[in-house]
Amino acid sequence: MAGKFEVYEDKAGKFRFRLKAGNGETIAASEAYESKASCMNGIESVKKNAPDAAVVEVE
Repeated sequence: MAGKFEVYEDKAGKFRFRLKAGNGETIAASEAYESKASCMNGIESVKKNAPDAAVVEVE
């Protein structure tokens, strides 16, 4: 099964997303967004930028 993004409203009424792997494990979680549209834009940004993102080790 492929991964999926889940969009939800938190207890404070803000919108968030989490990226889940095919096995159901959460592998990424977002910040809080004021609107669902902003949350969806955040997902699109991750989808667009993640394939080319560098891996940087921080010490």
